[in-house]
Amino acid sequence: MSNDADRRSFLKATVLLPSIASLSAASAIGREAPPADALATSRPQVATPAVDHYQPTYFTPAEWAFVQAACARLIPNDANGPGALEVGAAQYIDRQMSTPYGDAGSWYMHGPFVEAAPEFGYQSALTPKQQYRLAIAAIDAWSKAKLGAPFAGLTAAQQDEVLKKVEAGEVKADNVSPKAFFASFLLPNVLEGFFCDPMYGGNRDMAGWKLIGHPGARADFLEWVGKPAAYPYGPVDMYGRQG
Repeated sequence: MSNDADRRSFLKATVLLPSIASLSAASAIGREAPPADALATSRPQVATPAVDHYQPTYFTPAEWAFVQAACARLIPNDANGPGALEVGAAQYIDRQMSTPYGDAGSWYMHGPFVEAAPEFGYQSALTPKQQYRLAIAAIDAWSKAKLGAPFAGLTAAQQDEVLKKVEAGEVKADNVSPKAFFASFLLPNVLEGFFCDPMYGGNRDMAGWKLIGHPGARADFLEWVGKPAAYPYGPVDMYGRQG
């Protein structure tokens, strides 16, 4: 973003985060309690917050350099606070590659695969893992050919220009669409890593929530809805830690 005001306005306009409510166990009156195994699988996963010196489990060193550089440019740090890289968005993305999401485990992935408008849903045979692997290679190859270095080796200004060209569809590849990768994976995943619950590896110290004044996973803040004053108590994560 060109300045602090632009960055704050962009994030507020782009992200709408729903509040997270707790689900109670079945009522003792007129309803059977769920089985123990169902309760076990419904509990929050073990927290994997952002850590220093994180080592990726999916991305190669070259791919990891790309992901980190892209996070740093899409939501840079500034006077408002840390950016996507500092809060662990790259860690979030790498961790997601090891979940069913990385293999499109819950998606319908059978043909035919045709060109279609976005409202018709995902139209590629590539999983998120494959999208990242092929698109990063394509963007790095384009950067080397046009600017003499892979994406991570460019200046910040050059990286911004490359991302603009990727978003506009000016970077082409035979086996993947860098434009679709940017719109459907890279940018959304960076935003997710910036605003997710810290248990997923991003939003370190709840910096994303603090930036937009989001209360996080607080069970009840109804009395503040519609008031002209900012919410004063700070966010709370899924495990009850206050930011």
